[in-house]
Amino acid sequence: MERIIRNIPVLGILATILLLSACEKETKLYLSEQTDLSGKAFIKVYSATLNATRNYVYIDNIPVTGAGIAYGGLFPSISYYSAINPGTRNIEIRDTLLTTTQTPVKFSNTFDAGSNYTIFTYDTITATKQLVVKDNIEVPKDSTARIRFANLIFARTAVPAVDIFSIKRQANIFSNVATNAVTGFIPFATDIADTLFVRAAGTTTNLTQLNGILPREKRSYTVVFRGNYQVTSGTSARTLTSFTTY
Repeated sequence: MERIIRNIPVLGILATILLLSACEKETKLYLSEQTDLSGKAFIKVYSATLNATRNYVYIDNIPVTGAGIAYGGLFPSISYYSAINPGTRNIEIRDTLLTTTQTPVKFSNTFDAGSNYTIFTYDTITATKQLVVKDNIEVPKDSTARIRFANLIFARTAVPAVDIFSIKRQANIFSNVATNAVTGFIPFATDIADTLFVRAAGTTTNLTQLNGILPREKRSYTVVFRGNYQVTSGTSARTLTSFTTY
């Protein structure tokens, strides 16, 4: 009995040393994976899929999202990208609820190291589609920002391309943009808030608007036309909104 009692502290010390050693190794591995982004590609996901409520993103069958992405939601939820390994990756975006009627999106895409991408989903939950866009980020040397436009409006019949009209400039800043298309970035002044109108191309009839957009200098933004083209109120109404890209 005395021998057993005397060995207990020794065993406890050994167990503690092993546990601390394991924690140290695990912490170093975790920190290395989170901080070493050299050679990585970078993605973000934006959901313009009508009625989507809880979409999760999988890369090569590994989940990369925490909370689900709802309609109008963004992953990551702030103005950053998620780092992934470059090369050809298998992507799946789906609702994990067993009773869901949403069609999962499955596709492969090649991602270049050091490049940024936005994956847009759109249409409706029974016919969800995706669009991968390479984000050509340019940090301005002056006090301007950068802005681009994504026309992801849903309609059951053909609808016209649209213009984006700027109140401040009194001119179109994007013209004749077809549905399911994303423009490149253009310079945008940051000195005063602007209001943007969506108009059917070549007309002066406002379909919806984005009030008080005031980008921060040297940042990049995406303005999105989404919702149901024929609906003017409620959660599925045609809407012009924006998010910080970079």
